[in-house]
Amino acid sequence: MSGRFAPRPTRTTVRGGEVAVPPGVPRQVARTAGRIRTWVPDGPLDLGLVLGPLRRGPGDPTFRTTPDGSVWRACLTPAGPGTLRVSAHGTQVRGEAWGPGADWLLDQLPDLLGASDDPSLFSPRHRIVALARHRRPGLRLTRSGLVLESLIPSILEQKVTTDEAYRAWRLLVRKFGEPAPGPVPGRMCVMPPPRTWALIPSWEWHWAGVDNKRASTILRAVRVAARLEQAVGMEPPAARARLELVPGVGPWTSAETVQRSHGSPDEVTVGDLHLPGIVGWALAGDRDADDSVMLSLLEPYTGQRHRAARLILLSGRVPPRRAPRMPRGDIGRL
Repeated sequence: MSGRFAPRPTRTTVRGGEVAVPPGVPRQVARTAGRIRTWVPDGPLDLGLVLGPLRRGPGDPTFRTTPDGSVWRACLTPAGPGTLRVSAHGTQVRGEAWGPGADWLLDQLPDLLGASDDPSLFSPRHRIVALARHRRPGLRLTRSGLVLESLIPSILEQKVTTDEAYRAWRLLVRKFGEPAPGPVPGRMCVMPPPRTWALIPSWEWHWAGVDNKRASTILRAVRVAARLEQAVGMEPPAARARLELVPGVGPWTSAETVQRSHGSPDEVTVGDLHLPGIVGWALAGDRDADDSVMLSLLEPYTGQRHRAARLILLSGRVPPRRAPRMPRGDIGRL
């Protein structure tokens, strides 16, 4: 564990309350043990499916999975930096957290794992959707409770390939973030605070492959970071409206953000290069579907359109490729 953050006394939270760890914990254990909470979900839970949308590529420095099935997240919480390790143990989920943000992360653990999501409200209207739901019973929609954490990488993903966006996020977080607290696997970092984002020099954006338009949008967003974080307490449509007050943040970006920060089951992404064609192909055999066709096909799922889209993507049914991939650009090498 990093010596920067001294651990507080370990605790275990169970349904009946908290059980204090007895005194006299060995010194070596005390240095690495975090604060602990256990939680029992009310149904099947697949950690990879639930938390996967929070990962921005295989090299995301804020997200790790380990061979034992654990998921690690490094976050900038309202209480400060924190690291969370989530693991499944039979019917229980165990969360262990380190750093100043540990208590906040443990308080949010049930929502992060979909406790505020109600899959029973969803009624499949197509066979492919019903099959995907049957095969993925552990799908829940995560609610991170953090807006900027999802907004900034969503801005980086505007109008570029995912590889370019993932690279930019990885480089910027590693260079300007701080080491994640706790005994993390490998090199993990907490994303920079708003002030640090605002002070990143123009050449660093360029080196990371971020054009001026996206960099300027991020700079405008971090200037009003507090107001944007307040949106987590709003209903999803109102939250999206607040995000879209920032020039450069449109419907695509606000939907991608609110899906993660609020766990909204209905905020479907429009303006995406691939999603309309995938939905159109899966539900109507129409590979050339646009946003209007996609929204029409998803209309029977009103209130649950994002969940329906997730299940369609998980079905694996995509139209055959007939055109080259979106060309990759790298302004950092110009």
